[in-house]
Amino acid sequence: MNVQKHAVTINDISGIGRCSVTVACPIMSAAGIETSVLPTALLSSHTGGFVGYSFLDLTEEMQKIIKHWKSLELKFDSIYSGYLGSVTQINTVIDFIDTFKKDSGLIMVDPVMGDSGRFYAGFSPDHAREMKKLCRRADILVPNLTEAFMLLDRVYYEGPYTPDFINEILLDITSLGCKKAVITGVHFNNTEVGAASYDSETGIFDLALAPRIEGFYHGTGDVFASALLSGLLNNKTLAEATRIAVDFTEDSIIKTKEAGTDTRYGVLFEQCIPSFIRRLGL
Repeated sequence: MNVQKHAVTINDISGIGRCSVTVACPIMSAAGIETSVLPTALLSSHTGGFVGYSFLDLTEEMQKIIKHWKSLELKFDSIYSGYLGSVTQINTVIDFIDTFKKDSGLIMVDPVMGDSGRFYAGFSPDHAREMKKLCRRADILVPNLTEAFMLLDRVYYEGPYTPDFINEILLDITSLGCKKAVITGVHFNNTEVGAASYDSETGIFDLALAPRIEGFYHGTGDVFASALLSGLLNNKTLAEATRIAVDFTEDSIIKTKEAGTDTRYGVLFEQCIPSFIRRLGL
């Protein structure tokens, strides 16, 4: 009998809008992974497209939670770091990894900082510089192209890109200290988009593309990252897990487009979980 994996997601809680914790927990739980939460902030809604939202920084509360968890002598099979709202939180997560990671544990960092060539509200180049410290502790990094440019101190430009350029970016990302990297938002033309992966231990580059669907869909990065980690924790290779995550994200966007719902509220990933589970072979 397989022992159930136990992961923790370090991320914000947005009351409205499918993203962060409200995406990671249901997706990973559906994949058979016990999923705990170390919250970094509490928002009434995510910040994409909404105005007047409330925001509560939970940096001090994180320390209280960590102190309690230490008393429980917890260790995690996987630590998944997402939205970190300050440099202090970055350093807190670095210490958290040192304390709570199992010897064979998998550390995945989604360096949430920006999109479409711009920083999200509240982020700056200083945040990107500090994020590199956390990247060194990761086994796998999952930036979008904007975040990859930020981490590498490159001037962002909109694609289409070339396969050689994307491979160069992947190599540079792993040079930050991680073993594996997956970059989202990769496109070589205007008809397909997806993710590119690289495993420095095997030297394998891979691509997983899907037909481009017009529009901007909030929360898809969190859907992708949660599905990717679910695949890896279910013993899929990096290439297999990336393909599963791309397909699940595409399915969720298609459902949302067909339903015609307000995209600020995120994609309808819930309706696509059954096919996601079948792809995982569960």
